[in-house]
Amino acid sequence: MSTTFWIILAGAVVTYLTRAGGHLVLSRFERIHPRVEAALDAVPAAVLTTLVAPAAVSAEPVELVALVVAGLVALRYDMLAMFLAGAGVLAVLRWIGL
Repeated sequence: MSTTFWIILAGAVVTYLTRAGGHLVLSRFERIHPRVEAALDAVPAAVLTTLVAPAAVSAEPVELVALVVAGLVALRYDMLAMFLAGAGVLAVLRWIGL
């Protein structure tokens, strides 16, 4: 089997173990402190920020327009709509050559 297959498999196993490990640790507690719960609730936004911020800083005008559209859609609709709007705007603007 190829090296790529083993890298993908190892990544999947490590990802599963980190998720399962976090669940096992938290399941030992009857109650979670509100600060810990607030921190865990903030993780998805922090991860999204680490993905979006570098792209926003080094983006071309077309990507910035798509990012702004996605941000505006996110204020009103769910994440799927936000993703589709941003990706759609980016695809159309690139297709027309901007």
